[in-house]
Amino acid sequence: MSASTQSEPIIRAFFDEPTNTVSYIVADPETRQAAFIDPVLDYDHNSGSVDTRSVEAMLKAADEAGYTVVWTLETHAHADHLSGSPYVKAKTGAKIGIGEHIREVQKIFRPVFNAVDLKTDGSDFDHLFVDGETFAIGNLAVEVMYTPGHTPADICYRIDHHVFVGDTLFMPDFGTARADFPGGDVHALYRSIRRLLSLPPETVLHMCHDYKAPGRDAYAWETTVAAQRAGNVHVKEGVSEEAFTAMRTARDATLAAPRLLLPSIQVNIRAGKFPPAEANGVRYLTIPVTLRGGAGIGL
Repeated sequence: MSASTQSEPIIRAFFDEPTNTVSYIVADPETRQAAFIDPVLDYDHNSGSVDTRSVEAMLKAADEAGYTVVWTLETHAHADHLSGSPYVKAKTGAKIGIGEHIREVQKIFRPVFNAVDLKTDGSDFDHLFVDGETFAIGNLAVEVMYTPGHTPADICYRIDHHVFVGDTLFMPDFGTARADFPGGDVHALYRSIRRLLSLPPETVLHMCHDYKAPGRDAYAWETTVAAQRAGNVHVKEGVSEEAFTAMRTARDATLAAPRLLLPSIQVNIRAGKFPPAEANGVRYLTIPVTLRGGAGIGL
């Protein structure tokens, strides 16, 4: 895809500080058609309450700009925030898209949560993208890049010289995604990153998260292939797969589970929907409990 074949996309970022997540509106300036990428549903874990303020801010911005939202796109089944895609779909009629390997993630987690209602064929989503597939946002051509490693189902969305990378990469001073979730693969992650870094150096990479690396006072979520090659603290040019694997594996062993891992996964593998309501009309999220050693005696 060359810059001469289409207009420059209009891109607006929305940062959700409680989950350190960056969501995007991407719009075609000619047709005013738009897509949301990785929208956030606000969830308070202490009270079990949900709110739509973050996704409403995106919808308001799209409405004020005169956009027609035709897609709501997920880069993967997130483990750190709940997806706002079903709300976007309900408000706009947009289709929910994700990578075809979400089926693998559903099969991994269905027994973990005893999610007997969950189909593992990906049919909760409107479209499952395959590697190399192209689709349109108005006159913008979007290419899907399969980038597994963080999870088996990660994809990136490439629009000319812009790539929305999900959790595969972070800003150069922060590094790369973890690969220790079920189905994660550190070797696949390295190869996915190398695929991204083989793109032209001027390619703009849009992050899905930022945590302000030590010494940096402001959040940031936009960088380039050239900057990643030159300075990524985990995987800059010259770092071998063996060295990266050793570093990433050791680092992952020190990381705690994300605070919203359990609610996020069981909602997001259902395309952002909550489990079905029980007989009393209330929806419940499941917390699997592991009893270790003698902890289960008398419980």
